[in-house]
Amino acid sequence: MSNNENIVWHEHQVSKQERSKLKKQKPCILWFTGLSGSGKSTIANAVESRLLELQKHTYLLDGDNIRMGLNYGLGFSDEDRVENIRRIGEVAKLFVDSGLIVLSAFISPFQREREMVRKLVKRDEFIEIFIDTPLEVCQSRDPKGLYEKARKGEIPNFTGISSPYEAPDKAEINIKTDKMSLEESVEKIVTYLEKNGYFSGE
Repeated sequence: MSNNENIVWHEHQVSKQERSKLKKQKPCILWFTGLSGSGKSTIANAVESRLLELQKHTYLLDGDNIRMGLNYGLGFSDEDRVENIRRIGEVAKLFVDSGLIVLSAFISPFQREREMVRKLVKRDEFIEIFIDTPLEVCQSRDPKGLYEKARKGEIPNFTGISSPYEAPDKAEINIKTDKMSLEESVEKIVTYLEKNGYFSGE
């Protein structure tokens, strides 16, 4: 017998719509994807700071931080990467239900897994943001020295070197960090949210 057979989803008396109206915003997942060193975390942090200035309610999920807690023990095999994103997607879904704008900064290399997260929420509640930075630029930054270690064979299954990265072909927002400043990147994302009604809880 499956352990799930006796589990029933309980509806809350307070709805997502009521939470969103109180916060004066439309909840969503801002899903930042890109290679290691592309600028995902930097841009996500800057966007969250800008949203705070606009008095929006947010929470930022970052790859390294999640692996130190919720996903502690998961490795970097294809199977573990899939499970990593599945868990993050379920957490992000709960944040959306709470009425928050959740920012998720993860390499998330596989298109199938990003689409899996997209399907967990309503169509307009998932906004894919491709931090489109060329591999050579990411390698030149290499803030953690990971590319150098990967090329020496010290890190197996490293995205962009020994493991594939499937770039989005239909991301809602495309950020080319080799051509745009941090300020321009933030403005592009915030403008998208404003124009598409995410700053209203109606």
